[in-house]
Amino acid sequence: MVSRKKIFLFLIFLLGSILILLGLIYFQEGKRVGAIRESYLRVSFLDIGQGDSILIQTPGNQDILIDGGPDNSVVDKLGRTLPFYDRDIELMILTHAHADHICGLVEVLKRYEVKQVLYSGKVDNNSACFLAWLDIIEEKNIPLTVALAGQNISLAQGLDMKILYPEEDLTGQKLKDLNDSSVVTLLDFKEIEFLFTGDAPQEIEEKLIEEKLEKVEVLKMGHHGSKYSTSEEFLDAINPEYAVIQSGQDNKYGHPHFITLRKLEKRGVEILRNDICGNIYFETDGEGLEVKSDKC
Repeated sequence: MVSRKKIFLFLIFLLGSILILLGLIYFQEGKRVGAIRESYLRVSFLDIGQGDSILIQTPGNQDILIDGGPDNSVVDKLGRTLPFYDRDIELMILTHAHADHICGLVEVLKRYEVKQVLYSGKVDNNSACFLAWLDIIEEKNIPLTVALAGQNISLAQGLDMKILYPEEDLTGQKLKDLNDSSVVTLLDFKEIEFLFTGDAPQEIEEKLIEEKLEKVEVLKMGHHGSKYSTSEEFLDAINPEYAVIQSGQDNKYGHPHFITLRKLEKRGVEILRNDICGNIYFETDGEGLEVKSDKC
């Protein structure tokens, strides 16, 4: 027979454990980004150092991840942005196979259930991160689709994602620079548009202008604000209200370049930088636009 005293002590221990667990959950929740409002779209530009990573949370409870930065820090950022119970990513987009865009995606594939992957078709057989990324996709039998201009992804009522570049299947093609294979996407939610450019150089921007790309509210600056992206003509064509620059503190490349910053300042574009502001969040109901960040 178990004595009443032992039962009582066990119950006290159990209750104490539950209280400690609840306290830990509360502490962790305090570090999380607040819940997204119903019928709102949230676009989070994650501060993952020198690289790109963008999380899109749709009104239809879909999660889209564009790039994953240079290392596993993206996993921590996702853990603080997504609800703790949400382990699904409906769509992963790799803009191109440079390490500062792909390496973090390897761990994301291991820890989350990714439903579909989109990329340009351009491979990099010399990249350990790319090969590991591809191996996991094949191992998990995740559908892998080549992005092509003209493709349209319906996400929720009033919300669409359009592929603007590349214009052709780049599988097997030789390019002088992987940046030339960057997948460019336009997220259109009623009256608000976000343009995600990867590391697209000015040559790709010229093609987008030729396709009559018009005003967007938010521009994710190409190539971390380098001088090789974001031409004067491109800025005039899309006339953004906000420009987000994903660059790391004191990075060795000197990103963002002062010439690029000057172009934005001359046009009165509000500049938001991960190296200064930390994580940057946009929330919209498709009409108004709210901006928050960790530090700015």
